[in-house]
Amino acid sequence: MIAAGSIAERAQPSLTGGGMVKLRPWEVADHQALTDAFADPEIQLWHFVRIDSQIEAEEWIAQTWAAWRSEAAATWAIVIGGRPEAVGRVSLYFHDLRNGGGEVSYWVAPQARGAGVATSALKAVTSWAFEELGMHRLEASHSTANPASCAVATNAGFEAEGTRVSALLHEDGWHDMHVHRSIAPT
Repeated sequence: MIAAGSIAERAQPSLTGGGMVKLRPWEVADHQALTDAFADPEIQLWHFVRIDSQIEAEEWIAQTWAAWRSEAAATWAIVIGGRPEAVGRVSLYFHDLRNGGGEVSYWVAPQARGAGVATSALKAVTSWAFEELGMHRLEASHSTANPASCAVATNAGFEAEGTRVSALLHEDGWHDMHVHRSIAPT
């Protein structure tokens, strides 16, 4: 069990993953990287949010800060090798702090795909959630039509658990959602 207020009472940490990536809270200066990423057709296909302007990007970034303060979620910008620009996002949603349950999500901009960036980021968040927060169970879900997301979850150690049929409405219709899980080591 994670006590209410125990997350928000501290600053959101920066994390490192496999020597490859650094995760840091989003900054207002990331607005261009965010709008560029959401211009990508792949990101548009799998995400419901549209970020088409600097104002929308800044509002989204402010929402990530508010989600941390309200203990709803932690969202990080993914950066590579000490470079400042964000190339992806990884989030941990605190769905059930009483029982230590949450859900992760991630995306990576086209220029950073195929190099293990998302997998490294997901591993870093998972380790932090289990070791620092004391979470018990994390889930990742993705459309069954998105094999890249499946590979990230699998490569990060999330085991396949099942499929929720016709579970999420995308622009092109209802998608079955593949569910993965990771349980804290005992």
